[in-house]
Amino acid sequence: MAKPQSNSTDIEKWLKLIRADNVGATTFAKLIKHFGSADRALGASVSELAGIDGVGFKTAEQIAATRGKFDVTAELELAHKLDIWIINLDDKRYPPALKQIYDPPPVLYIKGSLGREDNLAISMVGSRRCSLYGQEQASRLAHFLSSAGFTICSGMARGIDTAAHQGALSAGGRTIAVQGCGLANIYPPENKKLFELIVESGACISELPLGYEPLSENFPPRNRIIAGLSLGTIVVEAGFRSGALITARMALENNREVMAVPGKIDSPLSKGAHRLIKQGAKLIESVEDVMEALGYIGEQLEDHVSAAATKAAEKIKTPLFDIKELKLSGPEKTIYECLNKEAQHIEEIIADTDLAAGSVNAGLVSLRLKGLIKQLPGSLFVKR
Repeated sequence: MAKPQSNSTDIEKWLKLIRADNVGATTFAKLIKHFGSADRALGASVSELAGIDGVGFKTAEQIAATRGKFDVTAELELAHKLDIWIINLDDKRYPPALKQIYDPPPVLYIKGSLGREDNLAISMVGSRRCSLYGQEQASRLAHFLSSAGFTICSGMARGIDTAAHQGALSAGGRTIAVQGCGLANIYPPENKKLFELIVESGACISELPLGYEPLSENFPPRNRIIAGLSLGTIVVEAGFRSGALITARMALENNREVMAVPGKIDSPLSKGAHRLIKQGAKLIESVEDVMEALGYIGEQLEDHVSAAATKAAEKIKTPLFDIKELKLSGPEKTIYECLNKEAQHIEEIIADTDLAAGSVNAGLVSLRLKGLIKQLPGSLFVKR
């Protein structure tokens, strides 16, 4: 897919305005509504700026003094170098679901591609410090939803987010990662390969300048984008203080569905999801539950999604002699044939397959996400 081109003149003006001090998404929207364009807002006097409801004289002075400080030329050059494209709210390629939230990002940085198919999206979020159960449920649900034609949105964080992206990728589906930093950075750094795979099968996006670091204050605003891109948000595992609950709240505030996967009743990681269920979030165990939670939209998609999910489930249960349907790589097939119903340690698998440790690790992750094997505590693996 060719790299989309943006209206560079408009983007330059929008970047100058949004990067001025005290201009967030809400204030930016007020400025555009009042002046009619970013160009006029950039040329407005302090008194004109101060006349806007909620701005005030002090803020107007700060906006006027800083609206030209951001080096737009350097930003655009770096974006071109990194093969990142930038769109604003007026661009027809801007995600329509995101455009409908209360405070949509005026500018989006995108590496990868966005398409009409991404309008059918589900967000999946949860704890960074998750359990093996949580990882498996996130991967499983993401895999089946992706097989059914949904784009999976998450934040590429450690834990549940990573498992959700990997589940979508294992199904050959699309996935979108929303970063809490600029796209010139990858966070967490160990997800560099995942970042590259997502770019090939979807997009990594951010509203932040390319060089912004992954600071803690960036993540709550990032969560509104995750929620805003989708029809609904599924929380897999979350403690009471988890950022996943912020995403769920923002989904509710923007009239999106909130769903939750139940967990173990004695696990602190289940507390947040269970509270959401008590408060009315739909309990999710299957793709069909997601369809039911989506109401009218789910009814329209039910036949298609049910058939696609059934087909995906049948493929996952495919026996060894029909393994070609699963499109396993050479190392994956070797590892799968090496395993049996008795638990085997990863070191034993490396020795028996004569594969590099890195290849075995990657193959085991992929096979687990495809539902063919199960991981047990102590780095043990068995066929399902």
